[in-house]
Amino acid sequence: EGGLEGIYRKHVYTLDIFSGLQGLFGVPELSAPEGFRIAQENALRKADLLVERVCSLPPGPQTVLIFDELSDSLCRVADLADFVKIAHPERAFREAAEEACRSIGTMVEKLNTNVELYQSLQKLLADKKLVDSLDPETRRVAELFMFDFEISGIHLDEEKRKRAVDLNVKILDLSNTFLMGTNFPNKIEKHLLPEHIHRNFVVTGSHVIIDGLHAEAPDDLVREAAYKIFLYPNAGQLKCLEELLSNRDLLAKLVGYSTYSHRALQGTIAKNPGKLVHPELMPWDPPYYSGVIRAERYNIEPSLYCPFFSLGACMEGLNILFTKLLGITLYAEQPAKGEVWCEDVRKLAVVHESEGLLGYIYCDFFQRADKPHQDCHFTIRGGRLKEDGEYQLPVVVLMLNLPHSSRNSPTLLTPGMMENLFHEMGHAMHSMLGRTRYQHVTGTRCPTDFAEVPSILMEYFANDYRVVTQFARHYQTGQVFYATLDQIYHGKHPLRTSTTDILRETQEKFYGLPYVPNTAWQLRFSHLVGYGAKYYSYLMSRAVASMVWKECFQQDPFNRAAGERYRREMLAHGGGREPMLMVQGKTKQGLVTFPSSFFKRFSGLYIYLNIEL
Repeated sequence: EGGLEGIYRKHVYTLDIFSGLQGLFGVPELSAPEGFRIAQENALRKADLLVERVCSLPPGPQTVLIFDELSDSLCRVADLADFVKIAHPERAFREAAEEACRSIGTMVEKLNTNVELYQSLQKLLADKKLVDSLDPETRRVAELFMFDFEISGIHLDEEKRKRAVDLNVKILDLSNTFLMGTNFPNKIEKHLLPEHIHRNFVVTGSHVIIDGLHAEAPDDLVREAAYKIFLYPNAGQLKCLEELLSNRDLLAKLVGYSTYSHRALQGTIAKNPGKLVHPELMPWDPPYYSGVIRAERYNIEPSLYCPFFSLGACMEGLNILFTKLLGITLYAEQPAKGEVWCEDVRKLAVVHESEGLLGYIYCDFFQRADKPHQDCHFTIRGGRLKEDGEYQLPVVVLMLNLPHSSRNSPTLLTPGMMENLFHEMGHAMHSMLGRTRYQHVTGTRCPTDFAEVPSILMEYFANDYRVVTQFARHYQTGQVFYATLDQIYHGKHPLRTSTTDILRETQEKFYGLPYVPNTAWQLRFSHLVGYGAKYYSYLMSRAVASMVWKECFQQDPFNRAAGERYRREMLAHGGGREPMLMVQGKTKQGLVTFPSSFFKRFSGLYIYLNIEL
């Protein structure tokens, strides 16, 4: 009955955290765009009361609980709005959500430089007897809140603290502008493109609209045209990126760091900032030829392997894996009227065989107009233990850009699409299974270079023949070029040359594919906002995931005992425990052996087709 074949077989699970209420995600206020103003006003009003409360109480465990409730009240609006502002099909909803994000974001930056609030936490952490009485998770959450104060400039005088808030708000605005620009289409006059490829794009009047890279298109001319036109430099976007990088650098220096990278990498695993393919291969070719080579490896014609990648089959494969490994089943549930933003969004209840309902995943999988061309996991509501003893169930969204089914066939996935599905579902399971006491460290709210471990580990499962033979075939990726470019952009400022010149140099040195004149790929690199100076995380996480896979699942990918241990030692803690302690608990490798494991796995492993040949 839990089958998801054919996207998705309906199964109504009776327990609903939203109690049948209407509005986006069941939030009654959000049945209309104006509801965001009400939601943000309520959140800000509650935040003021919680600040007043925590500052009036003597230090103790209750201090951390109130800090977390404060964080939760703001995040429940900000996280939801952060998704809606880019994904909702209606402009009015997007604009209302964007304003809510800015309002809540400004409040957060002010709180991070609020001296009285800081002192209420400092009194707790300065009292050794009190600190020793805290359980490890509470102590870590308290230290993480203190860390937020410190990197925000709480140690500065009043004038500089105000400057830090202003810089942070400006960075929020620039980040939002840049993110919107990464998805904005480019257009070209029809007569400049061969007529036979027009049908691959949207045509309006005398122009052809290019809204993405079309990297999976079998026609090399389509891929080339999309690459050159979509990545054609945009002066406004370039100016925005330069301002964003400059303001990040100013903020880092203001609060005492030499570069933004040094500030961003505090609290991560890394702690602080560190063969070419065939010369005729072009940058628009790897996604397509990866699939071709994969097919040749298994002696399968492309026209024959696509049917093995139907969305329903892949979802059923995930269900089989989660059931065997973790005792979890995904059930499709009918959303209430107004609960979802598009009729093709599916709602999945995540149910454990003995623990019951763990949370909800909303699957926004299909292409539509104005939807960003990026695959993402969004936390809408974090899990936490409430004061009444009830657990606040997590709610997340997985956003992909898959083609709709046709009259003659279901949605068919390329190997790259299937890999992204597994990757993002790894994030979702992390959110569902991170059963922390505090929302501040729920699920994926952990150091960025650890957050990618569960998602990358899912790629190993999808690439294992014992798992793969049950539903599909799949390939595996890596990210060296992107991480290097990110570190240079967030290193020493002012930059020695333009971001495009740095892109060209980095691409020629690390990517193995030639730079294409008059393109500016960095202006479409949305991860410069969310992963600023942390894009190396994909490499660090891949090394950790490799260790976990080799030591725990390589012999038997369906081993329930190993799955339970993985949940207990790594997923359950969210960000509530030091990442390396979780790695040690799961793999029995310590801090000394990790660096050698990392370099052993990546030395000489530079194949940009990303296939183990």
